[in-house]
Amino acid sequence: MKKQPKQKPKKDESVVTLKDMMDPNFLKQLKEQQEQLKIEEENRKAEEEFKKREERRLKEKNKSFEELLNESGMNWKDFK
Repeated sequence: MKKQPKQKPKKDESVVTLKDMMDPNFLKQLKEQQEQLKIEEENRKAEEEFKKREERRLKEKNKSFEELLNESGMNWKDFK
């Protein structure tokens, strides 16, 4: 008995996809809107990062001498 090679199912040319049914201008609008949303998201993240850095800088600036000594990794008792 010989095994027959399996035949691949042929794609039906009459199959209509959603992309084929949609208006090309509508697709273009959707892609532009997607790009716009990506840009807005990147801007929002950059602004958020800037605010975090600014808060960190102001917090560091307003620390008391005691807080700075406590955060220091050096052993200040050796310098007495």
